[in-house]
Amino acid sequence: MTTRKILGRGSGDSGQRISRRPARLRIILALTAAAAAAAVLAACSSGGSSGSSSPVAAASSTLKTAKIGGATVLTSPKGFTLYSFAPDTPTKSNCNGTCAQNWPPVKGPAAASGVKGTFGTIKRSDGSAQATFDGHPLYTFVGDTAPRQAKGNGVNAAGGLWHEVTTSGSAPAGGSSSGSGGGGYGY
Repeated sequence: MTTRKILGRGSGDSGQRISRRPARLRIILALTAAAAAAAVLAACSSGGSSGSSSPVAAASSTLKTAKIGGATVLTSPKGFTLYSFAPDTPTKSNCNGTCAQNWPPVKGPAAASGVKGTFGTIKRSDGSAQATFDGHPLYTFVGDTAPRQAKGNGVNAAGGLWHEVTTSGSAPAGGSSSGSGGGGYGY
């Protein structure tokens, strides 16, 4: 009988050890779950990139304007020129696949303080939301390697013309900011 008590069989002492193990396990599991939840909340609340190499920030972007070659154009939060694609419609982007790699869509929704016009979103063929301005889906251009460039303005590529998006809705008289014709969205 003494042997049983030392080994803890049938004694009150072993029952305490057994009942502590599930309590400790529950505490460890609760702490692990709380840490995981905190990590998820931190990841969701941080700004940061959406994984794209586009110079445009993640959804809910606050767009800006910049004066480029005499035109006031919409830009990404980092100052990269935004473009529209002539074949697009107010409800559909016609730039997908390789086109969207060269002309990354601006993730929606987006807005710009003090800009007259209507911002909205469309649903892309991949299900993602793309920002629009006055019915024109918005894009950046991988050829613009620094803010305040407009190398994509007036370019005929991927089946249509690309235009910088001006805040007035049309290009200034005398051409575009890149000097290649086109400009605004007077098409």
